[in-house]
Amino acid sequence: MSQASFFDLASPVAFEGEQSTNPLAFRFYDKDRQVMGKRMEDHLRFAACYWHSFTWPGGDPFGGETFQRPWMHGADPLALARQKADVAFEMFRLLDVPFFTFHDVDVAPEGASLAESNDNLKAITDIFAEKMESQKVRLLWGTANLFSNRRYMAGAATNPDPDVFAYAAGQVKAALDATHRLGGANYVCWGGREGYETLLNTDMKRELDQLGRFFSMLVDYKHKIGFSGPILIEPKPKEPTKHQYDFDAAAVFAFLQKYDLVGEVKLNLEQNHAILAGHSFDHEVRYAYANDLFGSLDVNRGDDLLGWDTDQFAMDVKELALVFHEMLQHGGFTTGGLNFDAKIRRQSIDPDDLLIAHVASMDACARGLLAAERMLADGALRTPVSERYAGWDGGEGKAVLAGERSLEAVAERALGLDPQPRSGRQEYLEGVVNRYV
Repeated sequence: MSQASFFDLASPVAFEGEQSTNPLAFRFYDKDRQVMGKRMEDHLRFAACYWHSFTWPGGDPFGGETFQRPWMHGADPLALARQKADVAFEMFRLLDVPFFTFHDVDVAPEGASLAESNDNLKAITDIFAEKMESQKVRLLWGTANLFSNRRYMAGAATNPDPDVFAYAAGQVKAALDATHRLGGANYVCWGGREGYETLLNTDMKRELDQLGRFFSMLVDYKHKIGFSGPILIEPKPKEPTKHQYDFDAAAVFAFLQKYDLVGEVKLNLEQNHAILAGHSFDHEVRYAYANDLFGSLDVNRGDDLLGWDTDQFAMDVKELALVFHEMLQHGGFTTGGLNFDAKIRRQSIDPDDLLIAHVASMDACARGLLAAERMLADGALRTPVSERYAGWDGGEGKAVLAGERSLEAVAERALGLDPQPRSGRQEYLEGVVNRYV
């Protein structure tokens, strides 16, 4: 199979404008359009992920493979990996995305030993480096899969067996080395099985101490090799475990404080994970910014009628607009980006469905960004919020927050006060947002 034969499209997806009905053209994503003094492409920093696009076969708990990709079956795993790389980089070119992301085992086959797996990863890293010389695409982040192999059924860094901890350390070292060699902007850790299924067999304090030590070792090694990007933790509350230790942004912040990792590790946040934790996407982004933890985003969505991580392509313009509204106020991404950690549905079996899904979601993100820009320019949300908290910007409010008033002094002042409630204007603000999306 030649790399050009998998997709019908030959030339990269182009911007055709809002009136276009072409599913393989952008209606809103105009990469060179200026948004608050920066190109749209530089704001959004899209990344295509390797695993869902090229490794997931389309199965679910009730049925197996539906996609039947040609690189998923054969006698020579490395040859199949090279074929998969050809198709992946062809998709990156057609979508004209600036970044991609990968897990180690997505791109290279696991061997009979860690040494063999590492050699396979190095071989594919060589291929990636060669392809990147002639293409625009760069690596947003790499990561290691420490959850699929049966050795990790009881966790990786949190495993009761120190030999599994050691194997995980070897796998992460190799993945970070590959990320560093390819010029990756970040390195991500997702603790898919760093949690418990039952407390009956779990020593939680011991497992958290192991996890803290693992991250301290990773940070030390990052500095040793001169990797300049941040280490990112991706929170998720459950699934596959009952409870994961990186439950949400707040849980990760507590973990980082306890193990003296604040400033070294930030967050890679995902919409679907936020929803599973009982939060909105906007909530997690706001919490990250409030605590100087914001790093990068996985952009996808869940299904409101299903209680698991469905990883659908992001299409909710209102949700995206609120996230971008928060981001633009803080300057947007630095090393992070918008990674499409999203799967086409298992019935979307045509190769071009992969392209169409990305195009539609990129357009949704662009619409959200433009709506956020307009809301900020009009002060649509910022002005009402500023007015609501205006008292804290006055003399007494500032004095209290600066520590210039004692409890007794504030209580004495309260004797002459008769404060009255004021409307929170929620419905008004919901209507304001609807004007922009």
